[in-house]
Amino acid sequence: MTTITAAVARKHKTPLLIETLYLDDIRPNEARVRLISSGVCHTDAIVRDGIYPTPLPAVLGHEGAGIVEKVGEAVRTVKPGDHVVLSAAYCSYCTQCRSGNVAYCENLFAQDFGGRRTSDGTTSLATANGEVVSSHFFGQSSFATHANVVDSTLVLVPKDVPLESVGFLGCGMQTGAGSILNELRPPAGSSVAISGAGAVGLAAVMAARIAGATTVVAVDIHDSRLDLAKELGATHVINARSSDVVAELKRATLDRGVNYILDTTAVPQVLADLSRALSIRGTLALVGAGRPGTQAAFEVGASLTRGWTFKTIVQGSSVPQQFIPRLLSLWQQGRFPIEKLVKPYRFQDINQAFEDSASGAVVKPVIVF
Repeated sequence: MTTITAAVARKHKTPLLIETLYLDDIRPNEARVRLISSGVCHTDAIVRDGIYPTPLPAVLGHEGAGIVEKVGEAVRTVKPGDHVVLSAAYCSYCTQCRSGNVAYCENLFAQDFGGRRTSDGTTSLATANGEVVSSHFFGQSSFATHANVVDSTLVLVPKDVPLESVGFLGCGMQTGAGSILNELRPPAGSSVAISGAGAVGLAAVMAARIAGATTVVAVDIHDSRLDLAKELGATHVINARSSDVVAELKRATLDRGVNYILDTTAVPQVLADLSRALSIRGTLALVGAGRPGTQAAFEVGASLTRGWTFKTIVQGSSVPQQFIPRLLSLWQQGRFPIEKLVKPYRFQDINQAFEDSASGAVVKPVIVF
């Protein structure tokens, strides 16, 4: 058993508590990682608030980066001393994983939200008095100084890459950029709109320019985020509070409609409105996490002849071990400047990081240990 410091979610909709916990021994398919940084993501907030069903108390965090200290006997991809970025866990054996669609793992909820090892039902974390604390959130639980990490989450990165600067690639950045580059794949000269200019949306803005889209529209309610979107490559910006979004999207595309729209909000009325701004054969894709049971109503009468598509995207349809190194290469070339989104926070200030993210004051809070 190893003593660690972790941020524990004990009750829904309440601040995390910094506590001393005990971390058990690694299993054959795990690595012990000393965390250097961890991004704060909207998914952490919705689990803390009870929208997704991870049992509390729990240690959340799923955008970790750190240094491997120890590996289990079945781990082949990393060794002690290696630097790693952590992403979402997947089972590796279901039909989707075997087909290369690891983001759509058939056992996704058990792997990422169950709070237990899927192999034996145990948790790696406990208090001094033996209270069980849910672990293995996204296979990692990175809001802690150390974690026993499932091997499918491990992404080896070069040692000259600053882990405090790029660790958060594992979820939000990968989701936004991957949704464009892996799933939607807009051809050069096409039009792309992104609804919501948070971390995921701004990653999508950068990816759309990388893909060669010549009309890139960012939609948000915060002018500061829209200004940043322009700096990162948006050709047009729309403040949804003060403008008719559908009319402005049609104006930006000379009334042709947008070829590809990515929504990060999961607000039903927003989705319904965006569908009306699509071009013929356009695609509307959702990456925002709504409460289970949320429904959106789309017009299906007059829109029938437009042949448009609605789809959902998980984790940017990425294989993290392939896609994150690609993003790192783009970052090193200055084409994916994620550092412009980040504000670092000390571990003890993690609740302030959550508040600043929720208010829109900060695009991407990153905890640095």
